[in-house]
Amino acid sequence: MTLVSPSPAPQTSDAFEAYVRERLEVIESALAEAATGRMPFVTEAARHVIAAGGKRFRPLLVVLASALGTPRSEEDLTRAALVMELTHVASLYHDDVMDEADLRRGAPSANSVWDNTVAILVGDFLFARASDLVADLGVEFVQLQARTFARLVQGQIAETIGPAEGQDPVESYLGVIADKTGSLIAASTMFGGMIAGLDADQIRALDEYGEELGLVFQLSDDIIDVTSESTGKKPGTDLREGVSTLPTLLLGEYEDEESRELLAAIRSDLDDDEVLADVLGRLRAHPVIDRARQEVARRAEVARGHLVGLPEGVARDALSELCDTVVSRSA
Repeated sequence: MTLVSPSPAPQTSDAFEAYVRERLEVIESALAEAATGRMPFVTEAARHVIAAGGKRFRPLLVVLASALGTPRSEEDLTRAALVMELTHVASLYHDDVMDEADLRRGAPSANSVWDNTVAILVGDFLFARASDLVADLGVEFVQLQARTFARLVQGQIAETIGPAEGQDPVESYLGVIADKTGSLIAASTMFGGMIAGLDADQIRALDEYGEELGLVFQLSDDIIDVTSESTGKKPGTDLREGVSTLPTLLLGEYEDEESRELLAAIRSDLDDDEVLADVLGRLRAHPVIDRARQEVARRAEVARGHLVGLPEGVARDALSELCDTVVSRSA
């Protein structure tokens, strides 16, 4: 393969935005190609979640972090972004099986279109494709991806078995989402920095930034599940499935009668749409939502603080602005 000569990212806002957009378009095209199997059925199933769209948050982070320096090649930048997104998408296939989900990104989930076996095997196929691509990047990339995958699995196990006896439920939950969400987002920023040849301290800063941003990202989703009606899944899905999230965990710390009654209602059977709508309305009006938003905003500032030692310029500014963007999703 002939590598495209690397070039630094432009340093004006408009030009940098176009630079990022162009690379994300290349990555999007390559993503569909990477999800191609020998059999048409495998290709169809593997592209199912990809075709439903998505934020492509992890590829964006790879691109932005790589722009802190000069990517060693455009091909390797694309590979790094593909590895992160394929790993993420593969985990979604497995998550939907475990959660018995019907929807993913507003479309029927793979397990509901086909069955659990197909969804699991397709997830495995996408993990394999990510592993194939990462091998071309170098041993340090392979090691980081493997360690990230191990954290994803352990986070899922921890979520499945629940907090240990005597463990604080909020701290347990934060540990779960750090493994399930924060680890891959941190790996995305690290991949970008590694592609750009940043030094060890800068890579460590990106790791810390990405880990905290990942928590902010998931905690924002927790709030959105309660407050928004424009997401790809029905509002209150987590409540109905009995999934503990930041608002419901914080609600458990309130001792007034109204809060206790609301928590009891949340823990009851929410299969009836009217019952769920009533619980959602009460939870939306509860001060715990503002408290959860304050926690998200606080953690976003922690994430932003990790950027201080990184090279100044439009790329660092863009990473900083992402902190605001993730917080505003839950406002």
